[in-house]
Amino acid sequence: MQNETFFETDRIYTMTNHERNEQMKKVILIGLLTVSMLLSGCSVLGEVNNSIDYVNEATEHINTLSDFAEEAPQMIQEAAADPALKQELEDRLTTLKQEVEEFIALQDIPKLAEDVHQELVTQNEALLAEINKVLESGSLALDQLEKSELFTTINEATSLLNRIEALGQ
Repeated sequence: MQNETFFETDRIYTMTNHERNEQMKKVILIGLLTVSMLLSGCSVLGEVNNSIDYVNEATEHINTLSDFAEEAPQMIQEAAADPALKQELEDRLTTLKQEVEEFIALQDIPKLAEDVHQELVTQNEALLAEINKVLESGSLALDQLEKSELFTTINEATSLLNRIEALGQ
């Protein structure tokens, strides 16, 4: 067995190969743990960024729904007498339908947001069914829109906004 001698301020240490190997193992283990912690920190940071992106996207979606719910009742009243306004309302509903479908199809939802996202998807699926009812045969049925649960469903989806915003904090 080969020994090495180390001098440290008036003390002499003799280390065997086995002791030196054990010390190297400790140094390597500490290095691996440090790298592991750094990498896990990066994944946590990535999850935080994904959560913030999701909160922004969901908030924008809910704001779009809310804006429609605020503007549509007046448009419905005026659309009965104005074919151009009826067409604009139909176009907005078609665009809203596409946005709802896109939101339902979102992938890679952050774990932190999975529960609230599922609730929002459920509300959006109900909203999609209501939109499909009022867009019979590809054209807007004003009488059905007035009687629909569309606005109630939008309000229920909008009520999730506080929970979504809390995810971003």
